[in-house]
Amino acid sequence: MLYTILEIILVFVAVALVIFILLQQGKGADAGAAFGSGSSGTVFGAGGSANFLSHVTAVLATLFFILALTMAYLSHRNPAAPQSIMERAAQQQAAAAQPATPQAPPAINTPPATSKPSGNPAPAQPPLH
Repeated sequence: MLYTILEIILVFVAVALVIFILLQQGKGADAGAAFGSGSSGTVFGAGGSANFLSHVTAVLATLFFILALTMAYLSHRNPAAPQSIMERAAQQQAAAAQPATPQAPPAINTPPATSKPSGNPAPAQPPLH
C-alpha cells in the first residue's frame, strides 16, 4: 500500500520536474531580455523567474531522488511477500499441491539380542528317562 502511494507521488513529481525543466529558458535567452524583449515585465521580473524555476527544479529533483531511494529500500526489505493477488493465489496453490512430509514410524521396543558367550559352551544335559 505504501509502495503504491509512493509510486503515484513519484510519477507526479517526475511530470512536474519535466514541466519545470521545459519552462526554463536557455542561456541564449538572456541576451534578448537585455534589449527589452518583454520578459522584464513579467511577475517575477527579468531574473526572478529563472531563479524561481531553478529553485523549484532543484527541490523537485531532490524529492525525486529521495522517493526513488525510499522505494528501492522498501522493495528489497521484504522480497518474499507476494505483491499481487495473483502471486498470493499461486503461492497458496503451490502450498496445497505439496504432499505432506512423511513421518518416521514409531520406534518398536525389541529385546536386545543375546550374544553367544565366547569359549567352551556349556555341556548338554542328557535327556531324562
